[in-house]
Amino acid sequence: MTDVKATNVYWHDGEVSREDRNKLLKQKGATLWFTGLSGSGKSTVAVALEKALMEKGHLCYRLDGDNIRLGINKNLGFSAEDRTENIRRIGEISKLFVDTGVIVLSSFVSPYRADRDIVRELHDAGEMDFLEIFVDVPLDVAEERDPKGLYKKARAGEIKNFTGISDPYEAPLKAELVLNSHEQSLEEEVEILLAMMAERGII
Repeated sequence: MTDVKATNVYWHDGEVSREDRNKLLKQKGATLWFTGLSGSGKSTVAVALEKALMEKGHLCYRLDGDNIRLGINKNLGFSAEDRTENIRRIGEISKLFVDTGVIVLSSFVSPYRADRDIVRELHDAGEMDFLEIFVDVPLDVAEERDPKGLYKKARAGEIKNFTGISDPYEAPLKAELVLNSHEQSLEEEVEILLAMMAERGII
């Protein structure tokens, strides 16, 4: 749990509502949270979905694990505590984007179920603002892909606290959608995601 150090602070409402922003953008702000092992295909499908949404005239923004750690979260490592804080911060950022009416595509290993649940709770459950997308591939498939050479380094003991090797990955129990990137084409995954978003009134 993050320590609350700010005191005497109060939320300041404005005169423009979330509904006003959704109407302006002709879409509904929502977070699609892609979780899965390193190498599962989270970032790949998020990049493809971002392009497809933009081509259809929808404003979206992609938050990616490495990109965020190069900036706002560059002071965090990979201990359990730092992973929790990393995901908490991303959850808060995602929530702000959703409030603006933007569709957020968040791609993070986010290995701990409790951390993802905290992000879900940050969003408005009644609005179905948070959709957990589990990109599920077997460890051997992810390790065979190893696009960044991380599994090889983890196996050699060069990387500590590496999810799937020296740290656990807790799969979602009730994800809104499960994708199997080793069995589905990228085009199929994008079509499934677009259909889900249309069905839920996001686009």
